Amino acid sequence: MARRIRVVLLAAEGVSNMGIAREAGVSRPTVLLWRRRFEAEGPETVWKVRPGRGRKRSISDETVQAIVKDTLENKPEGATQWSLRTMAKRHGVSRSTVLRVWKSYGLKPHRTKTFKLSKDPEFVEKTEDVVGLYRNPPKDGVVLCVDEKSQVQALDRTQPGLPLKRGRCGTMTHDYKRHGTTTLFAALDLVRGRVVGECHPRHRQQEFLKFLRRLDREYPKGVDLHLVLDDYGTHKTAAVKPWLAKRPRFHLHFIPTSSSWLNLVEAWFSQLSQKCLKRGAFGSVKALKDAIGEFVEVHNRNPRPYQWTAPVRDILTKVAECHAVLATDH
Repeated sequence: MARRIRVVLLAAEGVSNMGIAREAGVSRPTVLLWRRRFEAEGPETVWKVRPGRGRKRSISDETVQAIVKDTLENKPEGATQWSLRTMAKRHGVSRSTVLRVWKSYGLKPHRTKTFKLSKDPEFVEKTEDVVGLYRNPPKDGVVLCVDEKSQVQALDRTQPGLPLKRGRCGTMTHDYKRHGTTTLFAALDLVRGRVVGECHPRHRQQEFLKFLRRLDREYPKGVDLHLVLDDYGTHKTAAVKPWLAKRPRFHLHFIPTSSSWLNLVEAWFSQLSQKCLKRGAFGSVKALKDAIGEFVEVHNRNPRPYQWTAPVRDILTKVAECHAVLATDH
């Protein structure tokens, strides 16, 4: 179509037929053909394809719809999803044909996404409380997102890997040796972006109280501390409640169940896993704790504040839509 339009425009400029042929990269008879068609039928003719011209279709509409229907509604025998090979065999077409159909309809049967909708009866109230704290943090207090990353494993590779070099990525063995675990207690300062973290061998109320005492020492006595955390049992034990009752500057804000995405320290945990733990090789728990401590130290040298942008209304609307979809037969 672009070539046809170029032929017409060059003709309008008064270029000769041979000149148009050279400029557009076509033959002189083609130039004459499109000049006649444009003169006879007008501008719309450049968008039309004459009946019988072009490549013939090798797959019917019925076959395309059957492929789409099977992909969406059926499963192959003995498997949970279709592959290019099994779908092509079922309908007697090539794998490239199935791939084109899937691409045109946006189908990706090989991929899934995980989700979890909260069933907390106080979901709205807790979300409004936490998001309101994020979007309007108190000027005379500190907002701390608190959580534990439990069972962090000290994994060591069974053989030394090869380093990164030009034309080759670094290598590491797929198997590993376990040298124990540790639990990281962390508190992310929403406004300043700093992280207070410490590792403990276990994940009990005793360790949580030690971490609370650490936070009590870290911040001046006259500053209120607003802790955003989940409702894990360790946070509500008979030993923790009296300790908090004697320190009224601690204010707990619980996120809804199955809503860890509301706790911003989870984003920092993700960075820790990707940048420090995933490719690390630790010969002991001490080596693992040293690496985590170094990561926290480096992060705190140049901390960045965290900013929550999604309003409560948008969150509740999205969750309501997901509940509606989940309630349907799909």
